[in-house]
Amino acid sequence: MTIKDVGVEESVETIATALGHGVSVEDLDGVLLAYSSHQSTADQVRVNFLLSKKVPADVSAWQLSHGVATAVRPVVVPANEQLGMLGRVCVPLLVRGFRVGYLWVIHEAEESPDAILGALPGIRDRLDRLAELLLDTNTPESEARRRRETQFLAACAGDPDAMDAVAGWPEVHGRAPWVVGTIMERIEDPDAALAELADPEAGVLLQRVAALQATVGIRPALFSAGAQLHAVILFRELPGHSEHEVVLKRYGAEISLRGGHPERPDMLGLSEPFADLRRLPAAYAQSKSAVQAAAVDPGIGPLVDYRNTGVYQFLAATARAGAAESVYFQDLQEQDRNGELLPVLELLYDTDGSVADVANRLHLHRSSVYNRLARVRSIIGADPLRGGIRLELHLAMKAVRWANRPRI
Repeated sequence: MTIKDVGVEESVETIATALGHGVSVEDLDGVLLAYSSHQSTADQVRVNFLLSKKVPADVSAWQLSHGVATAVRPVVVPANEQLGMLGRVCVPLLVRGFRVGYLWVIHEAEESPDAILGALPGIRDRLDRLAELLLDTNTPESEARRRRETQFLAACAGDPDAMDAVAGWPEVHGRAPWVVGTIMERIEDPDAALAELADPEAGVLLQRVAALQATVGIRPALFSAGAQLHAVILFRELPGHSEHEVVLKRYGAEISLRGGHPERPDMLGLSEPFADLRRLPAAYAQSKSAVQAAAVDPGIGPLVDYRNTGVYQFLAATARAGAAESVYFQDLQEQDRNGELLPVLELLYDTDGSVADVANRLHLHRSSVYNRLARVRSIIGADPLRGGIRLELHLAMKAVRWANRPRI
């Protein structure tokens, strides 16, 4: 019998017995996974839930309104007479901060939830065991999967034995040409970034499961693996980006759901196509450079091919990438204390010299754009729109952006 057949059900029964209350377990989408035979306390919502196996939308909305989706500690959800619902205690089930489901404990109308809350610390080990079991059932053959992901990442890093092994995988063999994708969340909160770096195992777990769930049913996505701050996906080459967009959207939703982060435009960088698996490490490097460029330059967009990253291709290949050595640029940085000149100049370069576009994007009058260009000329003593000067300043700006890329 499988873990789900035995382990989860037995675990749920022992928890119900310890608490003296009926309990049920649901996944992150509100689908019933298991419930106890203990039925001393029930309401219409529980009865309907056990029959339909799915939390109704109005009940889900009531539960979510009390913050269960982002909670890391038990939450008391009060009764709702209109829904026919008694009060409940929701216990988020987490594995190293990774959300795998919820355990619900119902209490009588006249009963305080305090007794349930007080009993939970005493069964912490059982709750943790249940969470581990749910993780295994949510990622089939997880031990085998981890071994394959490790082998795949080793192949991406250039291990010849690993490359030979991956070349023989049924989902890879004979499916060339391939494309490597590096996908990562856009972390805008420095504290969140430090938290993820502080627990590498939790970061890897979040990335591997988010990527796995994002690629389910996407036929061109042949395999995925998770690293600490990003995931790697091997795609079969295909025209257009419609299925890549689906993967990126799903990934963002999974990161939000399982990591407790707000949804935001995450990023996917794609390598050039290749037909020889010995090119896998180079393609992986291209995909990382592409996603790093998307991270530092909003003008590139969240889904980018390596060939469309422009000057960042050169910066990625340069040993001193990020060093802004231009004297003109340093003079501008020193004088542009209010940040009025460099943004105008960079956007002007990025939009092919269209003053109208720059004025529109920055909500300025055209005369303000011309005035700022005049100030730039005065500071550097040269025309910033001339070929050589323009190239130098534009490259220096992109080098500064590249220096701030996420290290993955």
